[in-house]
Amino acid sequence: MLVVRVHPNFLAEQKLPPQVVGKKIWEERFEDIRNFEQYLARNGVVVRKFFLHISKKEQKRRFLDRIDDPLKNWKFSSNDANERDFWDDYMEAYEEMIQETATKEAPWYVVPADNKWFTRVVVGAAVIDALCDLDLAYPKVGENKLKELAAAKKKLSSK
Repeated sequence: MLVVRVHPNFLAEQKLPPQVVGKKIWEERFEDIRNFEQYLARNGVVVRKFFLHISKKEQKRRFLDRIDDPLKNWKFSSNDANERDFWDDYMEAYEEMIQETATKEAPWYVVPADNKWFTRVVVGAAVIDALCDLDLAYPKVGENKLKELAAAKKKLSSK
């Protein structure tokens, strides 16, 4: 199991209750996530999680585009450039999170996201598959309901 290290200042800024910031914070969080998603699934909620992964090269291109295009300046924070120094740490943390929270009831889909059209196709296909697995159908109309409908039609048609 990978160990995710979080800078103490980052945790302090989150204003988390002291009792949750222990040595087992991530192990406990992963367990809570799995339990919550299992609860949702038992109650009929379909959970699908998507990690849209862009390459470091594509991220750089998009950042530069946001800087160069005045209409996209609002999308960029100078801190984004600083955080790129921690790319490998982030990738390791994402990998651990996906491994620890992927379950049969709540699977992860790791989707290459350098090409937006491809990303949309993959996510759309996964959503369609999930919907097809539900085997949805309109309710069957029984004989009594058909008689009720015929009576209502007759009443509505006579006025």
